Amino acid sequence: MAAGGAKPELPPVLDHTKSGTAELPEELGMMLNNKLQNCACAAYYHARQVWTFQTTGRADTEPNANVELLYEKACGYKPAEGGEGPGGVEQHVLRFLHTEGAPVGTDGKGREKIAAFFEIERRQDDVKRAIFECGVAYIGMMVPENVHPATGEPPPLWTVDPRKPKIVEGHAVILVGYDDVGFLFISWGRRYKMTWEFFTAYVDEAYAVADHAWMSAKGRSPAGLSAQQLEEQMRSLAH
Repeated sequence: MAAGGAKPELPPVLDHTKSGTAELPEELGMMLNNKLQNCACAAYYHARQVWTFQTTGRADTEPNANVELLYEKACGYKPAEGGEGPGGVEQHVLRFLHTEGAPVGTDGKGREKIAAFFEIERRQDDVKRAIFECGVAYIGMMVPENVHPATGEPPPLWTVDPRKPKIVEGHAVILVGYDDVGFLFISWGRRYKMTWEFFTAYVDEAYAVADHAWMSAKGRSPAGLSAQQLEEQMRSLAH
């Protein structure tokens, strides 16, 4: 994807959970991810919290019913059958969000589409730029036992354990910033940080996700492309 003009220099530290003196709440909601294998859907609604906080000053936390409905529509979850459901494939969920949109509003009848999404290289600067340009980066990763909530409260800093603990599950989260230690991210409704080494060891896919309101308010979008150019890119990728 070609860049539109010179890229602005990346700030050395970035945290989209803060804006001036305001800050997102410590508890952001599990989005049912403690009951369902719906992390790919929960990650989107956490991204929406960040986007709305940064553009309106108030985080939009959608009701769990909307999260479940997205899981049903995008991933094939069948509420009547119970259980955790089939899980979700990140690209499938993002494609649904772009073409159909996420349920929003108190009755779940509204729809909010993302402007575009693109897979990016898992290089530090590429991922940092996605966070800078889009507010978040959407990633897929493997979760080792030493940081999984089933084995206790996850540590605030996720590091590589030299004992090589077993992998518990795959997971989708959003990165919301970075500093000299690693990436800041939201998972299971709370904020954590992972070291660069952890990111390299366990993250296997990463996406830049463009939100219409974010682009309008911040004047930033992937590679500096306009909304129309992003739509053209998405149409070309669909063929």
